[in-house]
Amino acid sequence: MRVEQIYTGCLAQGAYYIICNGEVAIVDPLREVQSYIDKAKADNATIKYIFETHFHADFVSGHLTLAEQTGADIVYGPTAVPNFKATIAEDGQLFPLGNCFIKVLHTPGHTMESSTFLLIDANGKEHAVFSGDTLFLGDVGRPDLAQKAANMTQEELAGLLFDSLRTKIMTLPDDTIVYPGHGAGSACGKNMSKETVGTLGEQKQTNYALRATMTKDEFIQEVTDGLLPPPSYFPLNVMLNKQGYESIDTIIERGTLALTPEKFELIANSSDAIILDVRKEEEFIKAHIPNAIFIGVDGNFAPWVGALLQDVKQEILLVVPEGREKEVVTRLARVGFDHTVGYLDGGIDAWKQAGKEVDSIDSISAEIFKTQLKEESIVFDVRKENEFQSEHLPHAQLASLDYLNEHLAEFPKETPYFIYCGGGYRSVIAASILKSRGYHGMINVEGGFAAIKKAGIPTTDFVCPSTLK
Repeated sequence: MRVEQIYTGCLAQGAYYIICNGEVAIVDPLREVQSYIDKAKADNATIKYIFETHFHADFVSGHLTLAEQTGADIVYGPTAVPNFKATIAEDGQLFPLGNCFIKVLHTPGHTMESSTFLLIDANGKEHAVFSGDTLFLGDVGRPDLAQKAANMTQEELAGLLFDSLRTKIMTLPDDTIVYPGHGAGSACGKNMSKETVGTLGEQKQTNYALRATMTKDEFIQEVTDGLLPPPSYFPLNVMLNKQGYESIDTIIERGTLALTPEKFELIANSSDAIILDVRKEEEFIKAHIPNAIFIGVDGNFAPWVGALLQDVKQEILLVVPEGREKEVVTRLARVGFDHTVGYLDGGIDAWKQAGKEVDSIDSISAEIFKTQLKEESIVFDVRKENEFQSEHLPHAQLASLDYLNEHLAEFPKETPYFIYCGGGYRSVIAASILKSRGYHGMINVEGGFAAIKKAGIPTTDFVCPSTLK
């Protein structure tokens, strides 16, 4: 028996490859499935099951493609109603895998169909749980995503989650390994650990939601406290996972169409396609196509695409580093953005050589910012609220990138103002969105708050983020 965690940092998501005596089960696969098929081939094994812990909201699973290519059964927990052939397991049902078993534990609360899969080894020992979004390391799944579908409040779902954790998971041996669906950086929880594998005993000691003395009312209050609105693309991904989707091969073939500057410009001018520039922020600052949106592929790419573009049906034109076209189209498809229609062949250099207009962002170092910063200066901080509350420039205004649209009226149209984030990535995203909406006059502070502090610019007193509510 062997378990492999296949972790994707951009999504903070864990998929799992479980092999026992020549038979394989995959838990929560990513949309591109060839790596799982290759692993099974190298092991001279057969992929028998695809276990889905729930209908995922933050990414599009590869369950349908993997089942089509391998003949494996897709397995959901009780109450799931997919629009395709799948096995809907009963609570407690055992699925043989070689001489091991996988037991279905129905654990509603994050969603109604949410289930945890318990791996039982050849000796009958309860070895590990694949807990999806029910139990994370340091946290539990947010109970507000399925309210509409379940016709329940988030408090009612949280109550179900309390019962699921205490009757189905916390009763297992303390040495049971916990393989969660996500780690720190995912929007599916609020307090997740950076670690991606732990034990149940450790979680009983360190996870606030598993306190032995906690009442249900306390659990409901603490789990629902401080929940930020989920990204707008989440429900759209749920529908793709529930109803089905195009083959990723088709999406890649369509999205990696090389376009001349003339063809690229024609599509941009004659459709609602947005121009998404995924190069490095310093390259975008120097030169980009007017009205292009920047979200660098080397940053927290897919979650920011989902949070800011929102509509998975949006057509996208790409400006992408040479040789990374397929990677970018694939990573967009992971979060349901399937409608990339091509990329600029030759990149920004080809655009310039064709005599097309380019734009840039005014950007200065933190040292120059220090000399230009005055008491009357207008400064915007686009970090998250907890970052801002922890420490910021004294007269900066918070305009979190996550909710930039709600802050647009606060930005002057032409009056110069400064904009900064944590390290320089998010402020360029914000600047690109603002420019595309007709807001000019921003001056980006390179290196963000880290560089500001290094330059010795006075900030508010530091408050530990863990003490903030």
